[in-house]
Amino acid sequence: MAGSLNKVQLIGRLGADPEIKQMVNGKSVARLSIATSQSWKDKSSGERKEKTEWHRVVIFNEGLVNVVQQFVKKGANVYIEGQLSTRKWKDESTGQDKYSTEIVLQGYNSSLTMLDSRNNSNNSNLVSDNKSSLPNENLNQENTDLDDEIPF
Repeated sequence: MAGSLNKVQLIGRLGADPEIKQMVNGKSVARLSIATSQSWKDKSSGERKEKTEWHRVVIFNEGLVNVVQQFVKKGANVYIEGQLSTRKWKDESTGQDKYSTEIVLQGYNSSLTMLDSRNNSNNSNLVSDNKSSLPNENLNQENTDLDDEIPF
């Protein structure tokens, strides 16, 4: 394989307040649960249908963890960039191998931007660890209608 790319970009809402934990090395990690939704009109019944996907997000970047802890709460609308990672662990009660797929934000290839209008004036770039390929100004303007489509 000549090259590869592992990049995830999501815009969604937090389903719960961030969970901040201390790792054994003393550094903090943040865990988020982000919902993305799509809706459509059922052709046969004419009624509006909706499907919500839940995404596990883990943030190891110390600066982002601090900002998430201070400013990001349940219901917040966020844009994230990270990498998909699957980890294997053993269930202590059954001894079976289990797998968990998460979006990991660490290093320079990750960012988190708050999209809520109350944060745009002073905090929208505060949580961005890396410049994305989409300028934050355009991202915020293009997605101002998202609140109408997400049922939170």
